[in-house]
This record gives sequence, C-alpha cells and structure tokens, in this order.
Amino acid sequence: MAEWQKLLHDRGIRTLRQLVDKFGPEHFPDLPRLQAAVDNFEFRISPAMVDLIQEPGDPIWRQYMPDLQELEVIDGVVDSLNEDADSPVPNITHRYPDRVLFLVSPVCAAYCRFCTRRRKVGDPQKIPMAQLESAFRYLEQHVEIRDVILSGGDPLLLSDRRLSLILGRLRKIKHLEVIRIGSRIPCHLPERITPALCKVLAKHHPLYINTHFNHPAELTPAAVRALEMLADAGIPLGCQTVLLKGVNDDVEVMRELMQRLLTARVRPYYIFMCDNVAGVEHFKTNVEKGLEIILGLRGWISGLAVPHFVIDAPGGGGKIPLLPEYVESITESEVVLRNYRGERYVWTQPREEALVEAGAPESDYGSLPLFNNEVSLGRNNRSARSGNGNRKPTRRKRQ
Repeated sequence: MAEWQKLLHDRGIRTLRQLVDKFGPEHFPDLPRLQAAVDNFEFRISPAMVDLIQEPGDPIWRQYMPDLQELEVIDGVVDSLNEDADSPVPNITHRYPDRVLFLVSPVCAAYCRFCTRRRKVGDPQKIPMAQLESAFRYLEQHVEIRDVILSGGDPLLLSDRRLSLILGRLRKIKHLEVIRIGSRIPCHLPERITPALCKVLAKHHPLYINTHFNHPAELTPAAVRALEMLADAGIPLGCQTVLLKGVNDDVEVMRELMQRLLTARVRPYYIFMCDNVAGVEHFKTNVEKGLEIILGLRGWISGLAVPHFVIDAPGGGGKIPLLPEYVESITESEVVLRNYRGERYVWTQPREEALVEAGAPESDYGSLPLFNNEVSLGRNNRSARSGNGNRKPTRRKRQ
C-alpha cells in the first residue's frame, strides 16, 4: 500500500460513527435519517478536508458533510445533464462533436455532497473498470474525436501503473490530440501527487489537468506544493469551481480564490452554476448571484484570473456562458457600453461609406436587438434562407 493510500485509509472519515467521535453527537441529532442520506450517496471525507473544518456549518463542512436536506427533493433530477442518454458504450459520454468524457475511476478521495454524478460515483458496478475495452474501441473507431477528458470518480486515485496503461493506450490512437484529466486530488489528497506520478503524466503530453477548488481555504500549503509539482512537469492547470450557497457565493471569497489559484499557477477556467441534481438543491444559488460575482471579478482582478461563468444546460444541452450586461445598445453608428465600474462609454462604428470603400458588404440593418439569433446573419443570409438568396441588396438611405 502506497503512503497516500495508507493515509486515506487511516485518517479519512467514512462512517457516521467516526463523524460523531470526531465532532461530537450534538451536531448529529438524527442519525437514522442522516444514515439514509449516506445510503443514497457514498460518503468519505479525506484527511486534508477533515483538518480544514474549523466549525460545523463552515464552507468546508458544508461541502462534505451529509445533510438531511439531501432527502428533500423538489425538482432535482437524478441524471440532470442526461449523460446516460449520450453514452454509446459504458464509461463514455459523447456530447460534443470532437471530444468525449471517459470515466476511468469509480472512486474519489472525498465525496462532494453536491456531486453531479452522485448516481454513479462510489459504485464500481456503475463505473465498471472491467468494461474499458469497449470504450477504447469506440475511441479508435470515431476519428472525429480529438480530445478525451478522463473523469470518474477521480482518475488520479488509480495506481501509477494503471494510469500509465490507460494513457499509453490513448496515445496510440493517432487522432486523439489532447488528453485532459479532471481531478480534485490536489485539493483532497495532495500527498498523492508524487514525483513518480508526475513522471508518468509527463510522458503523455499534450496533457492538461483541470482541478477543482471551491474556497480559498482549500489552497493549503500542501495543495499548492502539489500544484507546483504538476506545473513543473509541464502540465497546464485549470480550475473548475462550482458556485455553492454558503460556501463561495460571495464576491470577496471568489476574488481571493481566483487570485490565489493564479498565484499557484492554475488558470481559472469555469465557474459552474450548481447542477439541478436530486439531493443537492440546498446548494443552489440564483443566476443573479453568479452574474454579481463575475461583475465583481472582471476589471477588479487580472483577466487571467477571471473564469467563464456557465450553466451546464439541463437535459444535455452543454455548457452555456453567461455574462453581465456590458453592452447597452448597438446601432449602425455606435455601440454604448458599460465598463466594470458601471461607467458608460460610446464606441463609434465605422462609417458605411468607409466599409464599402474597403470592400466590406453593405449593411442593411439599423439598431440591432441584442441576443437575436439573426444578428450575425445580415439581410442577405436571411433572404437566402427564405428562398430569395439572389435578390440584390438595396442600400438604405441615411436619414
């Protein structure tokens, strides 16, 4: 047993009895009902997260402690992103044209109570390691796939040998250009990031790791050292953060998190709205809170530290970006904008005569409605769509 495996086994918490012994019975007044929450979804808190909990109800406690609210399902859905419908073979989700999600591990060092994949994670029968061959064959046969994201569970809980075999097999598929790994190990079990692991990963570039930190406190010295080791191995690092009520739904908390990630050589990639998963509804904030946070990041901290704010569309629609309203209006003569301080500015559009002289197509629209699907089409394309594609465009006189 490796040292990191022994640490997880000896100091991790995975039973309610261990919770009571550690934090006191007064914090768990209804153990039978709480056991029902544990029975619904795997439970484990890694040693690093146990050590970070300062008091019941703090941001770390909320992420990992089973809660009776998990039993109160209002409109949550078991498979909220409809991943199973986009799974042509076991362990593969193929939603986007050129990339797939490949589940290679059923287990995590700690189980986040807001987990999107809680219907599967922790159950080796639902993420079967014995059926990887059909996934490899699928990847080999679909030459349109250029990018594969390893997930689970957490891929970095695999042994170095198993991980090396999987990565080596993927690298033999010539049309696979990029391999990505999604992992919370640098946060949950930084001791797992060893020189031997980094050596294995470095053999399979271009390889990227998207890690997951939700609160500045999670960037412990040990976590930062683990991130430095991965970066020194030439692995570009990103972070996917989930917006969670009572954890990070605060502009100042998010600013600190994003700045500290960047200092640790991690590029903030996404802030996700919490998915509409059954059992996690008590973590959800409204979208306005997320927009408020992005407005409080952009311009106030480095652009490198500002992630995309997205909703992973329910039902399998994919990631949809959301932005605060920086554009007030667009006309043929000007664009009215607001900067990060809320100050208004006017950007002058190029004059139509100048565009014609430069050989650009003539404009035939005045004020553009924002977020109209036809904005980028122009009049000519709309005419073509209605069967009038050969109609000569007419130039509208200036008033």
